[in-house]
Amino acid sequence: MKKMKIILLLFCSFSFTSLLVAQEKQEQPFKFVTNVSGVGTSAATFLEIGVGGRAVAMGGAYAAVANDVSALYWNPAGIAWVQGVQAEMMHTEWLADTKYDFVGLVIPVPYLRSSFGVSFISLDYGESPVRTVDRLEGTGEKYGARDFAVALSWAMSLTDRFSFGLSGKYISQRIWSETGNAMAVDVGVFYNTMLKGLRLGSSISNFGNEIQLSGRHLTTIVDPDPRVENFDRVPVNYKTSSYPLPLLFRVGISYAREIGALGNFMLAMDVNHPSNTTESINFGAEYGFAKMFYLRAGYQNLYERDSINGPTFGGGIDYYLRGRMGIRVDYSWSDWGMLKNAQRFSLGLVF
Repeated sequence: MKKMKIILLLFCSFSFTSLLVAQEKQEQPFKFVTNVSGVGTSAATFLEIGVGGRAVAMGGAYAAVANDVSALYWNPAGIAWVQGVQAEMMHTEWLADTKYDFVGLVIPVPYLRSSFGVSFISLDYGESPVRTVDRLEGTGEKYGARDFAVALSWAMSLTDRFSFGLSGKYISQRIWSETGNAMAVDVGVFYNTMLKGLRLGSSISNFGNEIQLSGRHLTTIVDPDPRVENFDRVPVNYKTSSYPLPLLFRVGISYAREIGALGNFMLAMDVNHPSNTTESINFGAEYGFAKMFYLRAGYQNLYERDSINGPTFGGGIDYYLRGRMGIRVDYSWSDWGMLKNAQRFSLGLVF
């Protein structure tokens, strides 16, 4: 019994000593970074590029302003308040020599208290020469890349102040012969409060499945074991990972007021909660004179951890003749830090 007690005591002492040593080692572990923002963890990030010269010039604070064709992107519930058939086109010389385009159409149906819309956005990366390890100067071939999304939208004014909107999207990404597709929905609400000029809006964008690329250039032939002579041509297909869409939840507020002969002004703010980065705030302001000439300014992604963009500026001209087609021209300039800037031109038609 004494021997058993001594053995047990030694075992406990050894275990306790080992525990202390292990704890000392754990006090100096590798430091893993856990406070990350999630940038670069989603696919189809072109869906995050803002639409419309007016909206972007106001810093993207548009969830509670959206009452034109660009509402198809920012908050589909906003198209319920569009007056007359409207179309809008936008072209942007986007970052790194890419080209971004938007086309949208909204058709109100008053007797249904609804509006229907269709939109198309695309990001074209251009073409580059195909290079291989053996042919660094190029094979003579060229490859291109392009992303696009097509959306059908519907909005309905449930009361004279509240509207609900829904969009269904088909999203596609392509690089050379590899493609990936996804389906998504946008949902929005819009409320014109009892306080004149004060509006609230909220939307959820890009709620859908993940994207995974596949194509013929991911298929090849390999030799799994050079030592085996009769087993040297095995067809394989490289499998790529799938990635989620950039889900974004917006909540916005705007206030517009007439200031007599001096014109009118509007202030707007959006709070953004994205799935692939930290929360941020967008601010925007608009001053209009004679309901024709407009100046705008804003700030994008304030407080976002990894943001490199910020101030936005722009202006526009709205020209309407009673009983005739109206024209709306908008311009915006956005600062992108080390990536310089992005400029947008949009043209709107009101029938």
